[in-house]
Amino acid sequence: MKKIAIIYYSFSGNTKSVAEILKEIFETREYEVTMISLEPVDEATSFLKQALRAFFKKKAAIREDIVYNLSGFDMIALGTPVWAFAMAPAMRTYLSSCRDIVGKNILLFATYGSGAGKDKCVNEMADIVGSMGALKIMPILVQQNEVKNYRLVMDKVKRALLNG
Repeated sequence: MKKIAIIYYSFSGNTKSVAEILKEIFETREYEVTMISLEPVDEATSFLKQALRAFFKKKAAIREDIVYNLSGFDMIALGTPVWAFAMAPAMRTYLSSCRDIVGKNILLFATYGSGAGKDKCVNEMADIVGSMGALKIMPILVQQNEVKNYRLVMDKVKRALLNG
């Protein structure tokens, strides 16, 4: 059985909703799915402070029990909200520490509000995983008002997988 790790950070629940849809999709494709929620231990409660940390490419301290060795997975999905043109600090921390993604297919998913910076965010993530040896990189962008539209999100995922 193929294995996928869906690793995500979600502040408002939007990115988590997309992660859960991904889980359902991959389970129907008979993948063994491992969900990994990145939970910062030093998270600011103010969105403005969060956005500033993201903008200045700061990292967050995350729980120590997170899986960083991804050698046991066939595919990796990485999800983050877009904050101030960038990924959330927790995802930046994770990407700086994860390993063993050489030759793996990577599904990047980002949720966003206004759309400003969404491409910059996903492109930066793609550059990072590309430099780590990812085989295929498949981006998915989901606006916050689309998150609850299961069919729309599913179609975006299927398109990314077909084009990837």
